[in-house]
Amino acid sequence: MSEGVMNALTGSLMALGDFGLFVGRTLAWLKQKPFRWRLLVDELESIGHQSLFITALTGFFTGAVLSYQSWLAFKIVGTTSLVSATVCLSLVRELGPVMTAIVLSGRAGAGMAAKIGIMRVTEQIDALEVMGVSPKQYLVLPRLIAAAIALPILASVFSLVGNVGGYIVGVLVCLIDQGIYIQQMKFYLVPWDYLHGVFKSVFFGFIMAAICCYQGYYAKNGAEGVGTATNRSVVISIVTILVTDYFLSTIIPTGVRGQ
Repeated sequence: MSEGVMNALTGSLMALGDFGLFVGRTLAWLKQKPFRWRLLVDELESIGHQSLFITALTGFFTGAVLSYQSWLAFKIVGTTSLVSATVCLSLVRELGPVMTAIVLSGRAGAGMAAKIGIMRVTEQIDALEVMGVSPKQYLVLPRLIAAAIALPILASVFSLVGNVGGYIVGVLVCLIDQGIYIQQMKFYLVPWDYLHGVFKSVFFGFIMAAICCYQGYYAKNGAEGVGTATNRSVVISIVTILVTDYFLSTIIPTGVRGQ
C-alpha cells in the first residue's frame, strides 16, 4: 500500500475519532445542569417549523412523480393496482426519512455549520469558554436534540403529503379506481413501517446535526474556511445519510403484510 493511501487512511481514521470524541463530550452534558430549554425551543422552531413548507412541497411532488412512474412500470405487466402500495411503502419506509434528511441538510444543516463557524473564526466560542460557558452545551447539544426531534415529525409530514400527491396523480391522472387505491394501501401498510421510518429519521437527524456542528466548530481561516466547512458539512451529511440508510434498511426487520 502506497504512502499516500496510508496517510489518507490515517487522516480519515483520526478525523472519525475526533468526531466521535466531539459527539461523546457533547452528549456528556445531558446530565449536567442547567439544561437550556429556551435554546432547544429556538432550534426546534428554526429546524422544524421553518422547514415545514419546503418539506411538504418536496413531499407532494415526490409522491406525485413516484405514483406516475410506478403506474408506467406496472401498466406493462397489468398490475397497476399495486401503485398505491408501492408509493405508500416507499414514502413511509425510505423516501420520507431520506429525502427529509437531505432537504434539512441543505437548509438547516448548512445554517448550523455557518453560524457556528462564524462564531469560531470571530472568537465568540473562545469568549464563551472564557466566561465559563461550555460551547458544546450551549451551541451544539440543543441542535443535536432538536434535529433528532424535528426530523421524524417532518418526515411524517413528507410521507403524508407525498401520499396525497400520489393519490391525486394515481386516481385523477392515471385513472386508478380510488377504492382499489385506498384498499391496497391499507392492506400492505402496517404500523411497523411507520416506526421503521421514525427510527431512521431520529438517527438521520442526529447524525446530520452532529456532522454540521462538528464542521462549523472546527472551522478556520476566516470567511473562506467557514464556506469550506459549510460545503463539506452538507456533502458529508448527505453521503452519510445515504450510506447508513442502506445498512439500517437491512438491519431493521420488516412488518407482517396483509393483516
